[in-house]
Amino acid sequence: MTQYMLSVHHSPDAPPPPPEEMQKAFKQVDAVNAEMQKTGAWVFGGGLEAPDIATVVKATEGETLITDGPFAESKEHLGGFWIIEAPDLDAALAWATKASAACMGPVEVRPFQAE
Repeated sequence: MTQYMLSVHHSPDAPPPPPEEMQKAFKQVDAVNAEMQKTGAWVFGGGLEAPDIATVVKATEGETLITDGPFAESKEHLGGFWIIEAPDLDAALAWATKASAACMGPVEVRPFQAE
């Protein structure tokens, strides 16, 4: 089985959804999580805090530089993710379809590198 990361991306410039829409998404994601766990596809997953509270650590040549904020300047940021095990890309894409519908946003699918 291959492990895949299903990542949810958000635009920091987009207005936040209304509370009732967020509650709907939370319930739908909980249902997808339960289904993943029941079938054995689930490895782990979770939502992330906003990128503006991130800390970046860069260690080079024995020196460590620690800075506030996200590492990348981008129009979108990683909002959450699942790590799943699936027999092939088609199965991972099927989970991503369910995940995208549940969280009401795009989900990127990336396999982990082979060991």
